[in-house]
Amino acid sequence: MRALLLATLVLLGGPASAAPTARPAPGAAPAARPALKAAFKPAPAPPMVFYVVKGTADACGRGCDSWIAAEGQIDSGAALRFRKFWVKVRDRKLPIYFSSPGGNLDQALAMGAMLRERPVVARVARTVVRECGFEAQNSDVCVKLKQSGRELHGDLWTRNAMCNSACPYLILGATTREIAPDALLAVHSPKVVAHFRGGVPTPQMQAEANARGRERADRMIKEYIAKMGVDLGLLVLARTVKFEDTRVLTREEIDRFGIDRRDLVETPWTFENVGRSVVHKTALQKLASDGSFRSSQWRLFCINADQFELGLQRQAVAQAFLPAVSISKGAAKPLYFASTRAALPGFNYWAMRMTKASVQSLSEEGQFDLTETSQGPDGRRLARSAKFSSDGLGSAVDTLLATCPAPKSIAALQTVGAREDAAK
Repeated sequence: MRALLLATLVLLGGPASAAPTARPAPGAAPAARPALKAAFKPAPAPPMVFYVVKGTADACGRGCDSWIAAEGQIDSGAALRFRKFWVKVRDRKLPIYFSSPGGNLDQALAMGAMLRERPVVARVARTVVRECGFEAQNSDVCVKLKQSGRELHGDLWTRNAMCNSACPYLILGATTREIAPDALLAVHSPKVVAHFRGGVPTPQMQAEANARGRERADRMIKEYIAKMGVDLGLLVLARTVKFEDTRVLTREEIDRFGIDRRDLVETPWTFENVGRSVVHKTALQKLASDGSFRSSQWRLFCINADQFELGLQRQAVAQAFLPAVSISKGAAKPLYFASTRAALPGFNYWAMRMTKASVQSLSEEGQFDLTETSQGPDGRRLARSAKFSSDGLGSAVDTLLATCPAPKSIAALQTVGAREDAAK
């Protein structure tokens, strides 16, 4: 009896299912990520689920507090579930955040086509549902809650959030794509999963089925990418990566392929408590000189409830000597950073002390100016200016303040000094 072929195209997440610990430096060409041994493979992601989430004020951008979460493995029924969900919510004009290791390519392209039906903003982030608790996001109970159709409450995390394999093709369907500077997009070549029934296929039949499947995948992706207005270089790159590996796209590639062509991409200011309470922000800025992206890392710590330290780490610019950095808001007097020793080669690090009032003043406007001056090879001072967003700074500082020690009063300091003198 002749075997009947039923082939399925998948771009499974494979090794990319595990969140990497660090993103390659902007401008660097990361090597393909080797496959993990089976013994260390993480548990498979649940099938993709879609739900509406409400967060804090401006959680998903200025004036935006609600979004759509799309997370999990893109399985064979994902497009049908998304169609039913999309019909109910698409008129609300909510941004949609993806977090997925990949999966079925046919389903991803079908969902991408649905996204293109109406203008929508697609981003990459993990949604942490408060009703579930941070440690139980993929538990059976939490997954059922996400499938319930209820509007849930949560927070967004972009750091090392993944959209891998088939997922990058899915988000191409959105008319606006915004990839955070600390989120990850990874690609690799597709794999053909051939199912035969009615007999046992010969090795030749298997080989022919795989070849036809790969040709079909290339044709589908090529037509889809062209329709979505993205550079075919994305497909050319993906073809060079084995299915067992993954290739994290650099910011330059995300820009060049037309996935997200913003010259400045930045995260909102976010509070985090990992050993020490801190408010942080990450930004990538395109350089006009060579089209590469320069990274900036902001960190705000509290010394006490009235005194703060703001640190800024930036990639060093070639042939820029004696750099100096200041920030300002409107016509206010600039605040200057003091240069300190950078922990990483090729970076500059600055820090400044700020009062509670100056920090709060910085958060009151939508953006602030950063000015960097340096001496060029000809001895002249050159100035570079950029505007950075203060979105999220106000609420993040409020949370940080709750963890800050109270400032010591002058009377308390005098008492301590008197005790020290008496001890002597």
